[in-house]
Parts: sequence; structure tokens; C-alpha cells
Amino acid sequence: MAVRKRGAKILRMVQAAVLLPALVLTTSCSMPGAGQEVSETTQKTAPEQKIARYEGEKSKVIPYVYTSRKELTLTFNGMGNRTMMDKLLDELDRYHIKATFFLPGMRVAEEPDIARDILQRGHEIENNTLNQLDMHKLGYEQVYKEIQLANEVIKKETGISPRYIRTKSGDFTDDVRLAAAQLGMEAVVSYNINPKDRDMKKAKDIGDYVERFISRGGIVSLNADINPEVIPSIPLIAKAAENIGYQFVTLSDLVKNGGERKPLEQIPGYDAVKVDMNYQNKQYRLIYNVETDKPQIALTFDDWGSDKTVTKILDILAKYNVKATFFLRAKGVETNPNLARAMVDGGHDVANHSYSHPVVTTLTPEQLQKDLVKAHQVITEAIQQKPTMLFRPPTGVVDDQMGKVIAAVGYHDIAMYDVTTLDWDSKNSAADIVNGVLKQTKKGSVILLHMLDDIHTIEALPIVIESLRKKGLVFVKMADMIKQAK
Repeated sequence: MAVRKRGAKILRMVQAAVLLPALVLTTSCSMPGAGQEVSETTQKTAPEQKIARYEGEKSKVIPYVYTSRKELTLTFNGMGNRTMMDKLLDELDRYHIKATFFLPGMRVAEEPDIARDILQRGHEIENNTLNQLDMHKLGYEQVYKEIQLANEVIKKETGISPRYIRTKSGDFTDDVRLAAAQLGMEAVVSYNINPKDRDMKKAKDIGDYVERFISRGGIVSLNADINPEVIPSIPLIAKAAENIGYQFVTLSDLVKNGGERKPLEQIPGYDAVKVDMNYQNKQYRLIYNVETDKPQIALTFDDWGSDKTVTKILDILAKYNVKATFFLRAKGVETNPNLARAMVDGGHDVANHSYSHPVVTTLTPEQLQKDLVKAHQVITEAIQQKPTMLFRPPTGVVDDQMGKVIAAVGYHDIAMYDVTTLDWDSKNSAADIVNGVLKQTKKGSVILLHMLDDIHTIEALPIVIESLRKKGLVFVKMADMIKQAK
């Protein structure tokens, strides 16, 4: 009861300047007897302050941060009791994780010592609204004051002025974005990795989910006041990040180290691929390999995989200083654009492997061109530059008509391959892949591998690179090999 009285006292001081119309209803449930007391006090000490709906630009939204760095952030909503929070903070300390806590202003008012402890341990505090109400059900003025009062309580009790706002669910309305902008906050934050720990009752389920969807620039959302299994999930989450060399940083550091994505229309080359149904006389080249006297070969990867799988491939290529060409299934790129950018930042080329991975001969010319245009735009926006202008048809199937259709859209060079080991089939072992590559590869060869999960390409890749280099062969990007052969 003493804690609740302290919360009511703090809110009365805050409300001396700002009145929250909805507070009487919400606090009458959370603090017995306090709601009426607050209402009477504010009626006597402060006139109701009217907040006009903001007409300026809405606050930006951050579901993830645009970066190719191996960083992500672990965030928590709500604030549990002292016992639960101590255990959670101890686990974060044990695994050297700096997290971001979105705290409800009411809980900070009730137990400010917990909020201060969060800060003392090197974590970050942001705004989870005052009472974690459903913002869809509130008017603009109530939304504004839910955010404003939380800011003021957190500032008074911790000295910290929150820069980011997240609602209890992570959902948001235009009113939330407008109110955040009116209050000078930097962004409304959601998430792109949500294990839904209120439903996942076991730590292993939570850890497995994060491991599956872990990504550069990712924002993991957990709750600090619902499921105690969140606490034993921390070692599992830490291990998942460590296995691929990722580091957890606070949200502010993640944003600081990230970049801003330009809109598609501001990126040169975004319109290099267009629908053009006048394809009947278009010319194209099917490039299986390159005629060259140079000991050059091109290593290429198709399709898409999890961040964990693709990062391991990128790490192997970096270790051996090999530059490759990645043909991307753009539907996968949409879910993890930072991974595509990491390929470019690693010095590799990325190119078009369609949006939905269809066999091109099963589509109409218009369907195929629309698919390729969509893929080009998705990849362009992800990497923030024009992709390498090569197209590889899924499954390697193409006929003369579709070759012309592809050329008409903007891809005159259709990238095929002369070395394949069916590595996409998990039945083929690492030894099968290595033997197949070594048997088929010669000067000017284009090697096809895949970046799918649960296959043996990662095991085979270092052996492939070392063995081909022993033969005196040099790895170059496919587009460079084509240019040098002209």
C-alpha cells in the first residue's frame, strides 16, 4: 500500500501541470482509493489543459534498424516485481547484455528504485506509456497525455528523458505517431522479432524463436512482467547471438550505428528494369561459363536462407577473401533487407533470382516481367543501390520466348552455370558437394551453390575454396569475369 501511495503522490505532482482525463478510470483499478483523490486534487489546483491534435509530420517508426553490422537489441516491455526484475537483471549482467527497457510511467512511480537499478546496470529506459492502455481506444488528447505523463514521471524519478515510445502491444496508431512528434520524441518503436513470450511458456521455445529469426539490426521484444520463463531464456538467446558473432547493444546505440534508408525512387537505377511487352525481337545471352585463358572462376549462391546460415557463408568468404555473386530470391530479402546489404558491404555482388522463385516457363510473359520488376525494386531498396544486372532463372529452366521476355525487361545477360552438385538437396553430403565441384570446375567456370538452411554447403565451402586455389584458380565475381572476357 505504501508503494501505491507513493505512486499516487508522484502523479499528483505531475498532474499539477497536466491533467489526464483517463487517469481517474485507470488508477481506480490499479490503486484503490487513489483515483478519486487525484481527481479532486487536480480539479482544485489546475485547469484542464486542452491538447489540439498535432498537424505536423508524424514521428518515424522503427521496426528494425538499417545496418549491416552484427548488432541487434534486446528490449523489454513492462516492469515486473522486485524479485523478477532482480533475477532478470542478474542474467543480463551474467551474459554482458545491455538491453532497453520500455517502462510504464505508473510502475516507475510505484517502484522508482527498480528503474534506477536498471540504469545503474548500464541499460536504457524508454517510454511504455503511463498505464499501458490500448491506444486504439483513446482520443488524441488521452494518447498525448499517456505518453507525456510517462515521460515526466520517468524524468523525475531517474533523470532520464525518454526518446522512444512503444505501446504495450507494439502496435501504434497515427495518433501515437503524431503525439510522439508533438512531444519531440525521436521515434515510435515496434519490433521485428517477437517470440510472444506471453504464449510461449517455456524458455527453450523463446530461445529457439530468437535463434531462428535473429538478424542484423533486429529488435527483439520480450515482456519483463508476464512470463518468468523469460529469465532462463536469456542464456539461450545469448548463445544464439554468440554462435554467429552478434552483439546485443542498447536501442540508442543500434540506431546511432545504423543508417537511414532512402525511398526507392531516390536510388539511382531503381527503374532499370521495366515491364516491356514488345519482346519478340529482343536479344539475350545465356552465360553458362566464360571463354578465357585466365585462371578465373566465379562462385555464385542462389536463393535465400536464415541470417544464421547466410552469415556463416559470408564469414567463410571473408576469411578466405573470396568475392562471390549472390542471386537473391527477393521475397526473402523483404523479410531481412539488412542481410542483403551485408553482402554488398562484404564486397560481393547481388543480383536478381526472381521475387517468388517460379519456374519462368510456367508464367505468362506479363507475369514474369512483373515478378522481375518487383524483385529488382525490393533488392534495390534493400541494398540502397542498383543491383548487378544479371538474372538467374530459378531451377535454371528457360526457353527462347522467356529469354526474350527477360531481355525486354532489362536483363540481356541471363546467368546460368556449368558447375552444379545439387547441393540444395540435403541428401548430398559435404563430400558429395566437394567432389562434384572439383570434378567439373575449369577456367571460366560458373559454380552454383545455395544458401539454404539445413544443407551441407557450409561444411563443404572451405574445402572447395582451398582445393580450387591449390589448382591455381582465382575467384572473381561473375560480372567481372564476363567483362574481362569481352
